[in-house]
Amino acid sequence: MNAQIIESNGRKQFAVIPYRQYLKMQEELEDLRDLRTIREARSDPKNQKGRSFLEAAKEHGWVK
Repeated sequence: MNAQIIESNGRKQFAVIPYRQYLKMQEELEDLRDLRTIREARSDPKNQKGRSFLEAAKEHGWVK
């Protein structure tokens, strides 16, 4: 099933799409939001210094 367009007074108002396609769009939007958050964090001056993996792993309790 393809998308169906609903018009009112000759103007497109809504699109009806299959639920699977909707779910895929939602996942892709979440991925884009995550990517935007990562890009913003990378450009933040507070995040420019960095630290070693071992230091971060100790902080999270992954290693002793």
